[in-house]
Amino acid sequence: MSPTPMNGRFPVQQSVERASIAALAVVVAVSAACSGVGLVGRHTGVTIKGSDTMLELNRRLAAAYMLEHPGVPIRVEGGGTRSGVEALVADTADLAAASRPLTPAEVASLYDQFKTLGVGYLMARDALSVYLNPDNPVRDLDLDDVRAIFTGRISDWSEVGGASFPIQVIVRPPSSGSHRFFRDHVLRGEPYITDATTGVRTADVVDLVRSDPAAVGYGGLAYGDDLVHCAIDGIDPTEENLREGRYALARYLVFYASAPPEGEARAFVEWCLGPAGQKIVREVGFIPLWTSP
Repeated sequence: MSPTPMNGRFPVQQSVERASIAALAVVVAVSAACSGVGLVGRHTGVTIKGSDTMLELNRRLAAAYMLEHPGVPIRVEGGGTRSGVEALVADTADLAAASRPLTPAEVASLYDQFKTLGVGYLMARDALSVYLNPDNPVRDLDLDDVRAIFTGRISDWSEVGGASFPIQVIVRPPSSGSHRFFRDHVLRGEPYITDATTGVRTADVVDLVRSDPAAVGYGGLAYGDDLVHCAIDGIDPTEENLREGRYALARYLVFYASAPPEGEARAFVEWCLGPAGQKIVREVGFIPLWTSP
């Protein structure tokens, strides 16, 4: 399960072909050295902390793995991508669940603590979806219009083809990987509108959009089955469009570690990348890394 160097870049649109688990396992940053590595592989069980987008997926993966391996406890916590990386740096988690790439500051913190740059293991494909209430007639937005809505330059649905009523913007908190990914890839450095409502978890965003026809939010593809997952520039967030690189807000969901994991953590990661783990990825509503043979 050796990491493959990618020059520190996270390949959001890169196609991942079916390959051996060992060859695919890692595609993000590369461990520079293994000296100073903390708890990874040294204690009983596996601790995962981080992305709320991945929380249900991680719980399902953990439950299934523990059924097959009853002597191996898998502990799962949410809190957002940033909290997961902080736990990794603090040596209180084996794996940080993340819905975005590590920031340069986070990589620097890993290096300061462990003298490594960290490694990342792709777990699933995802689309960051823009959620709309089904009673809202809007079904397609230009990416520029999404940016204008979430920065406050567009404030009424009539400006983008909807009925005339004020837009209610729902965002994730700054600790969320989705918050950061949306800021980087949609807002492109512009600040969020200041009077947005915050949904602490993706499920909260879904509830808020479901209850208000004027609301708009964002989150993972696996959430909000009863909401409209808005097309962006005419492209729906479907599996085909993600695999073909057509949907603008495609991303991967990732497990980060301070260094290549050993023992139980390694076995769990390999299991997640195998058929049983990827079957759960699809059942939860995300897109598996592999296409069927």
